[in-house]
Amino acid sequence: MMSTTAKQELPPYARVVADIRARIDAGELRPGDRVPSTREIMREWGVAMATATKALAALRQEGLVEGVRGVGTLVRKREPDSAPDPRGSQGRREYRIPPERPRRPEPTERRPAADTALTREAIVRVAITIADAEGIEGLSMRRVATQLGVSTMALYRHVANKDALVTAMIDQVYTEHALPEPPPAGWREALELALRTEWGIYRRHPWTVRLTMLAGAVQSPQLLENAEWMMRAVSSQGRSPDEAMAVLTFVSAYTSGMALQATRAVVEDYEFGMDAEHWWRSRGPEFLRLAEQGRYPLTFSISGPPDVHGVFELGMKHLLDGLTPLIEGGVVTAEGRSGAVPHPDVQGSDPGPGSCPLRHG
Repeated sequence: MMSTTAKQELPPYARVVADIRARIDAGELRPGDRVPSTREIMREWGVAMATATKALAALRQEGLVEGVRGVGTLVRKREPDSAPDPRGSQGRREYRIPPERPRRPEPTERRPAADTALTREAIVRVAITIADAEGIEGLSMRRVATQLGVSTMALYRHVANKDALVTAMIDQVYTEHALPEPPPAGWREALELALRTEWGIYRRHPWTVRLTMLAGAVQSPQLLENAEWMMRAVSSQGRSPDEAMAVLTFVSAYTSGMALQATRAVVEDYEFGMDAEHWWRSRGPEFLRLAEQGRYPLTFSISGPPDVHGVFELGMKHLLDGLTPLIEGGVVTAEGRSGAVPHPDVQGSDPGPGSCPLRHG
């Protein structure tokens, strides 16, 4: 049994996992029993939705629970090892998880009749659905296989590994929202369209934000297509590729930064699954207490939570206003020549391997 002190040192999602695991081990939750839902976990443990979904994903990965459509998350049936240690290596009984058996699909589900009916497209689409619901942390090859009702090994006939799957997911999302050809005639209209498109992607698929920024882990053909499309809009004004990349970096940092602020707060790598409005409302009692102190009159004189869409549009307008001289005519540098704002990564020096990826966010 984990001590209270040790449990308090765990991250929020791990504390939930430890509590539910203890209930299963103690027999409070028996095989086939429904474990607390995401919303029940949020209420009982006082955590946000993404933390709750991450906890359930961790329990699934341990093989302790399984999701059943239309029913919820249930405790899995487990068989004891042939010679079990009553305490196990971590002070609890060890179990051997029986081989996963594809469950019979319900009438509303569309699942491949056999592994041979599986396609790469089906795998990618299911993976996107899981990531949308549970975050990228809830995604695993086994999780996708379970959702499709096939063996995990069947996935590897179509996707090399999880990294390849994530790259395919990003490529699929951006392909579905590909920028049009030909682009708008004006550079500003083109950039506005590109930024609104990516803002929409981040709002629908929050997990994409951290993977597709300049320092993101994923490079895919469609991401490069988007970058090339935006750079063409800037270079059409006579700007060099380096100058176009600098502009791309500016606007992409704005879009991804706004998305991180507005769609999902990230604290110590653990996500609180709330958008900005829900976050403000969840802090209502705390804000009221602070407002009563009278020390923050401007902060607490606002009419309500910020309209993130309106703020995004306003910020984009002023950002592009500020970039207009750079894009249309360049600026005068300290050396007295026209060009982009000098920076060692975009003017004349070798940035070194990996420091200037052709990716925007």
